[in-house]
Parts: sequence; C-alpha cells; structure tokens
Amino acid sequence: MASWWAPLCGLPPHCIWLLGTILLLDVAARPANHSSVRERAGRDENEILPPDHLNGVKLEMDGHLNKDFHQEVFLGKDTDGFEEDAEPRKSRRKLMVIFSKVDVNTDRRISAKEMQHWIMAKSAEHFQEAVEENKVHFRAVDPDGDGRVSWDEYKVKFLASKGHDEREVAEKIKNHEELKIDEETQEVLENLKDRWYQADNPPSDLLLTEDEFLSFLHPEHSRGMLKFMVKEIVRDLDQDGDKQLSLSEFISLPVGTVENQQGQDIDDNWVKERKREFEDLIDANHDGIVTMEELEDYMDPMNEYSALNEAKQMIAIADENQNHHLEPEEVLKYSEFFTGSKLVDYARNVHEEF
Repeated sequence: MASWWAPLCGLPPHCIWLLGTILLLDVAARPANHSSVRERAGRDENEILPPDHLNGVKLEMDGHLNKDFHQEVFLGKDTDGFEEDAEPRKSRRKLMVIFSKVDVNTDRRISAKEMQHWIMAKSAEHFQEAVEENKVHFRAVDPDGDGRVSWDEYKVKFLASKGHDEREVAEKIKNHEELKIDEETQEVLENLKDRWYQADNPPSDLLLTEDEFLSFLHPEHSRGMLKFMVKEIVRDLDQDGDKQLSLSEFISLPVGTVENQQGQDIDDNWVKERKREFEDLIDANHDGIVTMEELEDYMDPMNEYSALNEAKQMIAIADENQNHHLEPEEVLKYSEFFTGSKLVDYARNVHEEF
C-alpha cells in the first residue's frame, strides 16, 4: 500500500480525489444490477397481482415501515455487489463509486441537496422499472391487443393464475354462472375490484388502459391511487375513527403477544422506529396528529420536500463529525444503513479506495 501511495502524497488533495475517481471508473462502467435482471427474467409473465412491496416507498401496503427503503433510494436498482457473500474490497470500491456519483461538486462531501437529487433520481429509476414491467403484465391480460382490459377479463386471468381452468371461468362469467371460489380468494377479488374502480379514470367505463393498469399495479405513481392507498392504511391503523392518526395509533404494536425477551426487544425497536418516523418526517406541522394529506406527502416517492427531509435524516444517521455532510469514512462506517451490507475495516480502507 505505502509503496504506491507515497509518490502521491505531494499532490494537492483535489488531484488525489480526481485520480481516485478515474481509477474507479472501470467499476462504474460494468453492467449493473445483474441480480435484478435475473430476477426479472425469471418472473412469471402472468404475474398480474399488485405487488405487496413497492420499491422506494416509505410504507408497505399494510402500514409497516419499509425496512429496505434507505437501500432502495441509495442504490436504486444497482444492488449487485452488496450481497452477504460479496468480496468486501469490491463492495467498498463500488460504494465509493456511488459516493462519487452523489458528490456532484466533487468536494468529497455529500450535502443534503446532493442526496435529495440522488434520491429523486433513484425514485425515477424505480418508476421506470415499474413502467417496463407493467407493459409485460398488461399484455398478459390484454391478449386481443385492443389496449383496454375489462374487469371480467382481468378476473379470468387472475383466477387462472390461481389454478382455475381459464376457459371454464371465462364461459361461466360470460353466462353469468356462479363460480366456485374459496372464501380467501373471494376476499382478494373484492379488494382488487375496489382498487380496479379507483384506477379507472373518469369518465368511468370499467376498462383500464395501459396507464390505468400501471396505476392499478403501482398506486404510488398515481395521485388518485396514492390517495386510495393512504386511505386504506389510515383505515387499518385508525382506532378512534377520526380518519387521522395520533402517535399512539401509529406506534401501536401488531396483533400478537410478547413471549420472550427477544420478542420484547423487537417490539421496543418497532415503537422506537415508528415514533422517530412519525415525529421527524410524517407529522409536518408537529401538532401530534398525522392527516391523510401529510401521510400522502410522506409516501409520495416524487415529493421533493419529503426527499429533502429524508436526505437530511440519512445524513444525520452517519454524520459523526456533525458538519451536516457525509464523508467517505462515514459512508463506509455506516455501510449497512446505506447498502444492507456491513463492510469491515472502513477507516483503514477508505484511503485504499481513493
């Protein structure tokens, strides 16, 4: 290490920074996200159910916090190289490549504004990925290619994906005959139908275009559907029926009992995380109550103000020297927060990467 570092010591710091960035370009130029490509290639093209998890959205559909949110908005789709069995040195180098991309002004510090712009860019990546997947799924439910899908057409495809005979189901629906469906599937269908109606832009015709079908599958990218999703979450968490959330309602523990100390620790962590999220990010006017409008702004992946608040919080997590910026050493030390992978020997290795 010292044998090649010594001649560089006389260079100005900004030259060393530039040289390090150039040396790392070979990593940046490699094809990214091989694992995601493989996952997408292996997906069933008839997977037409709305996903339970929405990338880059703070809350899950059931109101739980998205545990992978920070990795999703920091890495975007470029998660390859941060797996548990990845070679640590390569992971560190790749993390520093990402750092250099976020650090637009190349001052070796990431500001809140730089992080905000990066979060917005990664959110846009997730949206584009959803658009591409939607094209595949829409073709699966629109076999005649007329660009519109009725609820009955979707229902046939959905039940076929659950093991029912497609022709038989289509014939029974056409003839208005009763379908033999178990109670659980029937409940899912009713929820999907409500969602279908919400995705059908006025004037309502119960026929979804490709764009409306995108809203059906990914409500986070449609203002009307985002409102619908927020209402569903508030309905599930609201205990007094006032259609807004207090802190106690938001941090209420999931149904279940704590049987041991490990379970108690998990519950304590649940309360701590949700309390911080409620007070620091969701409750915009800090009046102790979260309205549907505040929750909607918080969950909107393309809300610039929310992205800036998130950027500030992400910086605060790792900002050990309290200068309101992120530096390479801090990002490496808190790599688990940003990438999901814990990279050891961060202090010693930061100079190796530059």
